[in-house]
Amino acid sequence: MAALAARLPHRFQRPELLLQALTHRSAADPRRQMLDSNERLEFVGDRVLALVMAEWLAERFPQEREGDLGKRLAVLVAQDSLARVAAALGVGPALRVTVNEERSGVRGRASVLSDALEAMLGALYLDGGLEAARALIRREWDALLEGPLRPPVSPKSRLQEWTLGRGLGLPDYVMMSTTGPSHSPVFVVRAVAAGQEAEGKGDNKRAAEQAAAERLLQILGAA
Repeated sequence: MAALAARLPHRFQRPELLLQALTHRSAADPRRQMLDSNERLEFVGDRVLALVMAEWLAERFPQEREGDLGKRLAVLVAQDSLARVAAALGVGPALRVTVNEERSGVRGRASVLSDALEAMLGALYLDGGLEAARALIRREWDALLEGPLRPPVSPKSRLQEWTLGRGLGLPDYVMMSTTGPSHSPVFVVRAVAAGQEAEGKGDNKRAAEQAAAERLLQILGAA
């Protein structure tokens, strides 16, 4: 944790907040109803990230309409983007996890990394205010924000545009199964459109839907 703390643009007055942000649910104390895990801080950090990112996008792209800004925001706060930032910061090695979860490779899971990063943003906000969280966000997301100037489009959006453009209506998404423990679930979703279907897996429903849409785009030759 010390190595990660040294990379942050803020020195914690309450280091216990950072410790909590790095505590995976599996390592939380059941006697405290696992309230010492990073889940509550993740709830705060998710809102902090959305606010700071919306503020930044409106500043950076003053000529873009709300719809395009929304597309950028969706990608910048998506699990994959957060996991990339978390990995670059070295969040994985700093996480507190159980031995069993360590063996299962939990430190490298995108869902776990993204949740921990959001929890860190929540901890930064509670310890140093919005400016502390903003400093980390603007530093670590700069390369992602300054990527392609054209707003990125998610697989679900691309599939929807493809089907609507051909008068085929909206794609359907069907939840097929949810397996695994509550702190590490695996969702399987089926996407159906244009008489074809494909399945995708993910750490949450949204990620599974995106994976299914990407696979269906490939089948339809629209990727």
